Amino acid sequence: MAKRSNAKVVYSTSDGDLRKAREPRPEARAAAGGRVKVRRETSGRRGKTVTTISDVPVGEDALKALAGRLKKRCGVGGSAKDGVIEIQGDHRDTVLEMLKDEGFDAVAAGG
Repeated sequence: MAKRSNAKVVYSTSDGDLRKAREPRPEARAAAGGRVKVRRETSGRRGKTVTTISDVPVGEDALKALAGRLKKRCGVGGSAKDGVIEIQGDHRDTVLEMLKDEGFDAVAAGG
């Protein structure tokens, strides 16, 4: 078999599958201003209100764990994906209080 000169590495034991899109590094998210932004949104959700938490300077696993604690505290459902936590309903005050208690620099963003 002839060796190809344009062959690319597609798998590494330390990094895994190199063909897949990578998550932005937590450092990149933290450098986005350093403040955790808490918003109330209704657009694109058929009038339903959700509280979104973005720019949290943690990894994906820690983000999901934080989302679980927030959902439990507010007593509602939600999700964590693509670096954003969504909590069902308007819970900005509760979320801000809990994030500040955990040491995050959290601010209410938007209207």
